[in-house]
Amino acid sequence: MTNQELADLIFPNITKTILDYEEMYPKRDLKEGAKVVRFAPSPTGFMHIGNMMSATINYVLAKSSDGVFYLRNEDTDQSRSVDGAVEFIYHTLNHYGLNPDEYEFNGKVVGNYGPYIQSERIEIYHTFIKHLISIGRAYPCFLTSSELDEIREYQSKSKKRIGIYGRYAKFRDVSNEEKAERIRNGEKFTIRFRSEGDFNQKFVFEDLTKGKIEMPLNDIDVPIMKSENLLPTYHFAHVVDDHLMRTTHVVRGEEWMSSIPLHYELFKSFGFKMPKYIHTSLILKKDGDTIRKISKRKDPEALMFYYEEKGYPALAVIDAVMTIANSNFEEWRSNHSDAPFYEFPFSPKKMSSSGALFDLDKLDNISKNIISKMKAKDVYQEYLDWAKEYDDHIYSLISQYKEDTIAFLNIEREVKKPRKDYENYSSIFPKTWYLYDEEWDRDLVYDFKNIKGKEEITSIMTEYLEHYYKEDDTEEEWFSKIKDLCSKMGYAADMKEFKENPGKFKGNVADFTTAIRVVLTTSSMTPNLYDIMKIFGHDRMIKRLEKFEEKYFG
Repeated sequence: MTNQELADLIFPNITKTILDYEEMYPKRDLKEGAKVVRFAPSPTGFMHIGNMMSATINYVLAKSSDGVFYLRNEDTDQSRSVDGAVEFIYHTLNHYGLNPDEYEFNGKVVGNYGPYIQSERIEIYHTFIKHLISIGRAYPCFLTSSELDEIREYQSKSKKRIGIYGRYAKFRDVSNEEKAERIRNGEKFTIRFRSEGDFNQKFVFEDLTKGKIEMPLNDIDVPIMKSENLLPTYHFAHVVDDHLMRTTHVVRGEEWMSSIPLHYELFKSFGFKMPKYIHTSLILKKDGDTIRKISKRKDPEALMFYYEEKGYPALAVIDAVMTIANSNFEEWRSNHSDAPFYEFPFSPKKMSSSGALFDLDKLDNISKNIISKMKAKDVYQEYLDWAKEYDDHIYSLISQYKEDTIAFLNIEREVKKPRKDYENYSSIFPKTWYLYDEEWDRDLVYDFKNIKGKEEITSIMTEYLEHYYKEDDTEEEWFSKIKDLCSKMGYAADMKEFKENPGKFKGNVADFTTAIRVVLTTSSMTPNLYDIMKIFGHDRMIKRLEKFEEKYFG
């Protein structure tokens, strides 16, 4: 029996050839230097920060070269698929504006190189596997699970390389007649790639991040398809897909480096040119005095759910990811503060080879900076959108107090050095809760600090509201009245005078305004007091004073 006859026995319904698919998926008509890249997650878990870095790098590579960024759903390991994972992948890409040029989702296909879901490409894979069998580069293997376990156990105890190679490849050279008979008898089998490599020989592989690396040739006959579900393994499917979809660059984690010898031989067996590879380093985090790999089990920030739940602006997360992707991104961003992130000249050579340290403090600083530069109305809208999704109580309050919230968010915003109070949208309410009258039903805790006595605080606030407050005062007029009242009540209106003779006064103008601040907000540290008082108005300030008096004087 010939190899072709064996191939026809295994795949009787496959009539196309690999040449047919070469014609169906021709080389893309793109300008020279355009990169064709793919984000190809497996729906075996929810999208994590490593996926995000890969997707962002791919997007930048495509956009900066007028290339193509496509999404491929690698769902061949269906036993491990997680419900909702596919939907969350699409949601996340959309949320961060990393929209693929080509994709398939909910029955909609965009692009001419699909299907973009691997489980829908079975006929294509079978055609390529049939070709390998027909040329003697693949064969059916009938090793049982128990036999494989015995081989693995023996190799482990003998400290030999794990895998089916050499004498362990029991069915490699069995006659086609015997293989056919076993198939006709209904024996389960796996299609294995027939390696021609010599492990003792080396080849040179060039990774765009790590440079030239000498690696041993592959000599393991790896499975490329199992008969139970007829689906290919990742190793095989990615070779076929990346070739037919005309992928020029593959971005993936460095844990795949050990697979390069196999992928090199698989591409070579078809006569295909390998894409260029960019292997990204592990994402690390500082944990006390140690630095370790970020963990999806231990670290909530490892999963992309975390950033939406916390309310980080999309651009802040992307900029934080780009910061660990390329060592010179921060410098570029400081010189191009308003430029789209994809205009950054990304270089694989500037990726860390020892691990990328992801720092939440750095993300917070990036996010504070971005939020501080936004218009108050835009901050409010994103804050509202976040609250609608994650906190009904906050959503109700800020909807009711829309204008007050916008006015408060605008305090010390559109100035040369704007305030940087908020690292994400979930951090706004804990710092602004006192803006909302309904929140004053709680048992308030006032931060007195240097203010001498609750009676004194009441006197200061009462005197100001009864004799000095005027709704249309400018800030200069307001502060002039504050200083006048300071002097009248025994406080130093001039800080220099207070420093020269502090014992002469009850306190200084800062202490005086703090008394007002504490009555209105409970806090001694807030944004500009004048602006807060303008938002509250006379009647609301009276009610705040009454609440203070009720608490301390019954």
